[in-house]
Amino acid sequence: MSSIKIDQIKKVHFIGIGGIGMSALARLHKFDKKEVSGSDASDSQILSALEEEDIKIFREQVAENISSDTELFVYTEAMPENNPELVAARKTKKPVINYFEALGLSVNPYYLIAVCGTHGKTTTTAMLTDVFESAEKDPTAVIGSLRSSTKSNFRSGKSKYAIVEACEYKRDFLHLTPDVLVILNIEYEHVDYYKSLADVQSAFKEFIGKVHDSGYIVANLSDKNVAEVVKDAPVPVYDFSKMVDLIMEMRQPGLHNRFNAAAALTVAKQEKLDIEEAKSAVGKFTGTWRRFEFKGDVNGAIVYDDYAHHPTEIKATLAAAREAHPDKRITAVFRPHTYSRTKELFEDFAKSFAGADRILLLPVYAAREEADKSVSVRELAVRALEYCQDSHYVDSFEQAQDIIEQSVGHDDVVVIMGAGDATNLATLLTK
Repeated sequence: MSSIKIDQIKKVHFIGIGGIGMSALARLHKFDKKEVSGSDASDSQILSALEEEDIKIFREQVAENISSDTELFVYTEAMPENNPELVAARKTKKPVINYFEALGLSVNPYYLIAVCGTHGKTTTTAMLTDVFESAEKDPTAVIGSLRSSTKSNFRSGKSKYAIVEACEYKRDFLHLTPDVLVILNIEYEHVDYYKSLADVQSAFKEFIGKVHDSGYIVANLSDKNVAEVVKDAPVPVYDFSKMVDLIMEMRQPGLHNRFNAAAALTVAKQEKLDIEEAKSAVGKFTGTWRRFEFKGDVNGAIVYDDYAHHPTEIKATLAAAREAHPDKRITAVFRPHTYSRTKELFEDFAKSFAGADRILLLPVYAAREEADKSVSVRELAVRALEYCQDSHYVDSFEQAQDIIEQSVGHDDVVVIMGAGDATNLATLLTK
């Protein structure tokens, strides 16, 4: 990978371009005046938007999409090894790299601000983008969702700054060499890859070693798992938990968002931005796609869509819903993401629903995994009864839709949660 001179490459093809990260990176290469194409087996609004930006899109993945004059192929890690495009690309003997390798090549030359942590990466990355934008620092940004203010996951900038989301899955963030590293929190997650919390922490320690000698770390030292990781860091560490403001006006509810805001404001302070202007930008922040996103209503009940797929995220989302609507009944609808996560964190999932008045649990979204019959969402619904007295298993989106439409009104809030296709239910309810 080190032999690839990204600034000299003129033609790039993305295999699985419809993903949030992949589409943002495609936009970055297009902004850099490269000829960009890509394919995806699943049609989406993102593909249509990319086409409008003059990126050539193939809506089926076949070997014939691979052009011999393409200089670089980028693929998503979700792509199976036998994908016909991936197989054909490798036969060309041109460089074939995954998204995170490509991201590192593209953003490491910048003054790089990388945001990592088990939860809150997307929101904090978007907040930082708003803060630097309002300070007229003209940042480039690669965000793991669509900013509500721009409906895009990419910002094209002409300054030295790049702000990116750094994912710990499979130690992928080790392809980045940040000047500023933001560590929001650390928990046991991605259980299909990491063996334990200590294993997760070891990855973050490696990432700390990637920070430039002249750089620094912004971290939540009130999180003992983070404090353990940064205690021997070779660069300065600034504790953003000291900047959490419980009374600052914010459009985004929830204590977790106040921690995200504190992280963004700490970076702003260290970069000598006007702190009052930064606070104003954070206060006006309107969120991102699928992060407590208001979708509309059903029978007068407010519907939110949220990406929460870990117990801590579920608790935070439900707490935000309760803060925003203290007098309404909250129905939580959750589709577990991956069998391994559901199995490993079973008890934590059951406890996480305590903030809801009613729970509807859908079958597991397998994602990259094979079905595991030892994992029972029905059992999870029963276990959750100890923490929420109205807990049910439902077989399908249609069944969940019927139950909700027949039982909610103006005194209700419905929160759809889960990675994968859970968002489709929110669309069904509010169409």
